[in-house]
Amino acid sequence: MRLRAGLCALLFGGAALGADPSPTPYSGRAEVRAFVQEMVRRHGFVERELVFAFSRARRLAAALKGVAPPPAERARSWTAYRATFVDDRRIEAGLDFWRMHGAALARAGREYGVPEEVIVAIVGVETFYGRNIGRWRVIDTLTTLAFDYPPRAEFFRSELENYLLFAREAGIDVFSVRGSYAGAIGIPQFMPGSYLKFAVDFDGDGLVDLRANPADAVGSVANFLRQHGWRPGERIALPAHVNGIAHRAMLEAGIEPSFRLQDLKQHGVETRTGLALETPVALIDLETPGAATEYRLGLRNFYVLTRYNRSSFYAAAVADLAAALRGAR
Repeated sequence: MRLRAGLCALLFGGAALGADPSPTPYSGRAEVRAFVQEMVRRHGFVERELVFAFSRARRLAAALKGVAPPPAERARSWTAYRATFVDDRRIEAGLDFWRMHGAALARAGREYGVPEEVIVAIVGVETFYGRNIGRWRVIDTLTTLAFDYPPRAEFFRSELENYLLFAREAGIDVFSVRGSYAGAIGIPQFMPGSYLKFAVDFDGDGLVDLRANPADAVGSVANFLRQHGWRPGERIALPAHVNGIAHRAMLEAGIEPSFRLQDLKQHGVETRTGLALETPVALIDLETPGAATEYRLGLRNFYVLTRYNRSSFYAAAVADLAAALRGAR
């Protein structure tokens, strides 16, 4: 990426969508001023440029609503979640994306060991193959969440820091980038920290562009998964059946594989597989209110998918969409 010393060349961005004007501009708040000073000290930013930027950042109610936990009375449904992402329309569009970008997908599969259908499925779930990359100014979403959402303020301040570094390194207007209500950017919806760490110039044009370059998006998704421990040639999950209550100990242990296949019987869990008995697994429960819970055994690659999005529903939907795409192709 090209390096640019400052941020002020194009700082006059368009008006924020859905902005919620605050009586006090962010630039006038003590915690924002402290953040600016830290950015100057640690990264050599120009103070007046950051103050200028934060004077024009706007509080975004949609961001606060989007990241807030759902009401306790609204139970999540795996059946409904899966139907959102695994349907004929998304499968057909995924096959079109696969045909259009087959060369990049094939190379990503070879170089990173990630199946082509998994890459396509992630892009499909994230942005419907680049059609829905987000409409919110990233500077607004991240500033709002960094300073007006205490439960995850530390995380979003880190991402705001990464976003400013990304904008400076790329030489772009900090107000020009739009993304999700949580600040995710581009075709694969990378948070700024992931953009800096895992995005790659996959077509060799000298630029890393996840907003408009599908080849870079494909290579970057594959790189992200491989860097998080994707195991080439291994499966993602196995179907499972449970009996009694002993399986609850496996559920309480979380989604990172920490049990072995040979431990399943003592926990009342059954599966059919030809894998080695020492294979690490985690028990995944996919619940639907009013219906029987679906259980799967998550292998290491299932856990890697949850590094992209910390949700078992997400990883299972990606796996199912990938399988549907591979079957349809």
